[in-house]
Amino acid sequence: MKKPLTFGLMVTAGSMATSLYAQENQDTMVVVGSRTPAQIDQVPSAAQVVEGEQLREQTSTGADLKTALGKLVPGLDFGPQGRTNAGQNMRGRTVQVLIDGVSMNNSRSLSRQFDSIDPFNIERVEVLSGASSLYGGGATGGIINIITKTGDEGEPNWESEVGTTTGFKNSDDLDYRVAQSASGGNEFVTGRIGVAYKDNGRHYDANGDEIFPDLAQSDLQGNRSLDILGNLSFQLTENQTLDLKAQLYESGYEDDKGVYFPNLASSTPNLRDAEIRDGFSADREPKTDRRMFNVNYHHADFLGQDLYLQAYHREEESSFHPFPYPDDDGSYYFTTSKQNTTLSGLKTLMSSDISDTVSLDYGLDIDREEFDASQMYFDDSITDATGGLVHKESRVEPRYPSFQIDGLSAFGQGEWQATEHWTLGAGIRQQHMNVDVDDFQPSGQALAKGGESDYDVTLFNASALYDFHNGHQTWTSYSEGFDLPDPSKYYGRPGQDASDQTLDGIKTRQVELGWRYQGNQWQTQAAAYYSWSNSTIELDEQLNTVQTDDKRRDFGLEASATRYLGEHWQVGGTLHALRSEQKIDGEWEKRGITVSPYPSQHTATLHAQWSDLDRTLRLQANRSWDYEDYQGDEIEGNTTLDLIGSHQTDFGKVSLGIENLTDEQYSTPWGQRAAGFYSPYFGPEYLYDYQGRGRTYTLNWSMSY
Repeated sequence: MKKPLTFGLMVTAGSMATSLYAQENQDTMVVVGSRTPAQIDQVPSAAQVVEGEQLREQTSTGADLKTALGKLVPGLDFGPQGRTNAGQNMRGRTVQVLIDGVSMNNSRSLSRQFDSIDPFNIERVEVLSGASSLYGGGATGGIINIITKTGDEGEPNWESEVGTTTGFKNSDDLDYRVAQSASGGNEFVTGRIGVAYKDNGRHYDANGDEIFPDLAQSDLQGNRSLDILGNLSFQLTENQTLDLKAQLYESGYEDDKGVYFPNLASSTPNLRDAEIRDGFSADREPKTDRRMFNVNYHHADFLGQDLYLQAYHREEESSFHPFPYPDDDGSYYFTTSKQNTTLSGLKTLMSSDISDTVSLDYGLDIDREEFDASQMYFDDSITDATGGLVHKESRVEPRYPSFQIDGLSAFGQGEWQATEHWTLGAGIRQQHMNVDVDDFQPSGQALAKGGESDYDVTLFNASALYDFHNGHQTWTSYSEGFDLPDPSKYYGRPGQDASDQTLDGIKTRQVELGWRYQGNQWQTQAAAYYSWSNSTIELDEQLNTVQTDDKRRDFGLEASATRYLGEHWQVGGTLHALRSEQKIDGEWEKRGITVSPYPSQHTATLHAQWSDLDRTLRLQANRSWDYEDYQGDEIEGNTTLDLIGSHQTDFGKVSLGIENLTDEQYSTPWGQRAAGFYSPYFGPEYLYDYQGRGRTYTLNWSMSY
């Protein structure tokens, strides 16, 4: 029962791997599951892949990565359009995002996992829905593993791409991007380097109004991003391979547009009547910078087993937009934070066949995460005199206590082919976390002493899959995942000592019943699930976190279906219907819109597509429904249409995409949540209600040669 391995599908011990790649004739797809390669009909969970071509079809409308995935992956919420993916859950829970098996999630949850790579450098995106017990914290809702492009044997191969997006609302309503790659190699070594650059202009809503910047989490207007990704793959021997990957990603604000507050310098200052003006500058502006190194080694016959090793190192710096805080005297002062994370680790996995019907995967994961943050305060006199357009540094103080988390985890996963039709599986992960927190004392506050605390989390999974051997599979499974409370917000409260406070992993349990079918004309999948947790993290009045015993649950149905009609047509869609609840006074109530984990809306997509060898035309509808919580607070839904067309010529592929075809006016899900978070204490609602972009047109050209 040896699982098939190919060089292109090598997944190291660190990879939460679920890879699905469709062949041209819609044959059975192949999936990488359980951290080693396997076929999709061996995976007892809702799994799918977004091929690079599918992804680039969506981004040809001007959509960014998280927006494109939200339209393609059932169970994943629609993207919030800004820099943040806060509130973009999977099955109402946290999603863990990886690049080639390296986690983009941090213990300090900044929600910028998708502000990490340009789609030009993506080969495919693997998705596994539901809580995972094999891959550590942050995977209570599912896993998204981004697989990057690599080189092939043969003559040098080049890829070029140029694109532009505009809504024709104003002369500055223009985004453009350029990308170039080179790859090639021989039977011993292959390599690729890809460089992608994107420059965004200003964005406008359907009413033609310029969209206010996202003061809370920052957005992508006026943003410049640069993604440089390189890799080398060595065939050391017949059984041994070595992969080296490195990435530099920079994404930051480079514009001079800002929010002007006319009443800052008045005798009764307030944040009303703000407008967008030229002249913005700040000594610290929004940006996301990442540097990542990843080394993978595979031995296909190490003591009769498959050995996978992965070593990685990731450095990340995140800065935010100047943010207004109310002072005790009724005035406002502006500050912004910069937060630095370093993550390093070593992961090992052994995969062996104990017999013809029993296999066992087992391994050890070691990682270290380090974090520090600073808060820059700006000169009030300059800020007030310029209406909040110019921010000059006054002082820098610690923002959160620095911390270091050391993790040590052991896991084992077994599979038994009980009969011709039945496959049974079970696994366990034991994870130990040691949290070391530094002393913390911003000026004017009492000392919060640092200290150490540790905890253990034990996670289980079990599954049964029945294969009808006619294209149908059905499964049932139980799985567990956990989230780590944010140490930076949990510790460091004035007058409290870290040694007197203990963090616990917030465990989520899930049961799932699923079915999939793939034939010559149909590709379908559906899963019903129920997940629950008994503790949670909540925000206090100062936006710090507290851990409480509080019950949360989510249950629902996610489904996708595609019907192929003849040689040219296909129709299909996705559906995610769920209910998110919390227990209040002994009764289950619909979860509050700002309560973690954030509740999700019902979503659905529909599409019709015609294509031949040279041309494609696709019309798709994206629908989200209103969500109203137990207090009557609401997140409004909306419906948008996208039209995508492409034509392959002798001189490359030309595509035209129209996003929000009907020019729908709407507020993004994040904007509506942010208004609930920050208003009225931090200012009027309109400052935080981040609007959706109106109709845009994207013209794109790409060529491989």
